[in-house]
Amino acid sequence: MKILVIGSGGREHALAWKLAQSPRVKKVYVAPGNGGTATAPRLENLPVTDIERLADFCVTEDIHLTVVGPEAPLAAGVVDHFRMRKLRIFGPTRNAARLESSKAYAKEFMQRHGIPTAQHRTFTDAQAAHEYIDQRACALVVKADGLAAGKGVVVAATPEQAHAAVSDMLERNVYGVQHGETGASVVIEDFLEGEEASFIVLVNGRQVVPLASSQDHKRLRDGDQGPNTGGMGAYSPAPVVTPEVHARVMREIIQPTVQGMAADGHPYTGFLYAGLMIDRQGQARTLEFNCRLGDPETQPILMRLKTDLVQLLDAAIDARLDGIELQWDRRTALAVVMAAPGYPEAPQLGGPIDGIPAPEEDLRVFHAGTRLDAGVLRTAGGRVLAVTALGDSLRMAQARAYAGVHQIRFDGMQFRQDIGWRALRR
Repeated sequence: MKILVIGSGGREHALAWKLAQSPRVKKVYVAPGNGGTATAPRLENLPVTDIERLADFCVTEDIHLTVVGPEAPLAAGVVDHFRMRKLRIFGPTRNAARLESSKAYAKEFMQRHGIPTAQHRTFTDAQAAHEYIDQRACALVVKADGLAAGKGVVVAATPEQAHAAVSDMLERNVYGVQHGETGASVVIEDFLEGEEASFIVLVNGRQVVPLASSQDHKRLRDGDQGPNTGGMGAYSPAPVVTPEVHARVMREIIQPTVQGMAADGHPYTGFLYAGLMIDRQGQARTLEFNCRLGDPETQPILMRLKTDLVQLLDAAIDARLDGIELQWDRRTALAVVMAAPGYPEAPQLGGPIDGIPAPEEDLRVFHAGTRLDAGVLRTAGGRVLAVTALGDSLRMAQARAYAGVHQIRFDGMQFRQDIGWRALRR
């Protein structure tokens, strides 16, 4: 069979690599793909992003299954369009994807369905938002209501930082947010103390299969300092998600979300990502929902997945998830993201990349912002590569990944040197 993966990042490279491992798969097309997917065995780039042309391609090439990587096509209704044309596709509909495309909708949904989250308010008027900040007089988180590639979130330790974030988001849109039909708005919520984790599940209507836990590192610099990014590294499993926390999250967050979407007339099919804050008592509250796999969490999660991903997605589409138990590599996986100079504010692109280590059983370099230019691999995006390794312990996986990182060279490259630090100090 032939499969199509929509997207061009590290998540999509990892998805295509894992799908191509299935003995049932002849070729995986990646649209539009990147420099890594251009040369990998059994993968082929497809320089198309238009939904109608992608659907036509699936008909012409008899594509068995389409998997959607990033959030933008989901918010644009690619799943609705493919289903209308009787094409097999895995992902949520446009209405269901509002859990990610509108933070205001997600907060209102959580409030209606009793899903634990932070105290919050939504604003379209800047003056009202500024007044609310002065009233709260505590650490706050300001979120742009719309798709912002993981960067439209400001953790404001002081009122001055919160005021500046509101001005940036409501008045200047410095994050390039894709606003909804009602225009610009922001969600302001109380800052939650604790440790973050990524909790991703596979859903078909009411059936749910959890993936391995993971933890992302959003801040640019070591020690979780600097601006928020799309993610500078991740590892799986995350020790903070104990069996007790896992059961509680399934009971108090995941199941009510899936049931709530069905009750609201928007049954959810696809990957569902709950970004969590877990306090010292093991109580988890929802920071956000994403309607797809996380990036870079996908890379370590799929390095550990032993189950055939094609069979798993087919079972989800055909409502056969009941009773499925996934098989996982017992080892820890850890990914270190290497970013372009100037990322996240103004990445400088186009420099040549050298020294990428060859794939091995315990080490793979997934491409994100790369392109091939007359046979030369060059930077083409803010996050360039994710060096991902397996190890018998987190420290061993970390050492293996950084050994790979230190072989790679491109001008001005940025990477954190402490991925996994929270788990290592436990």
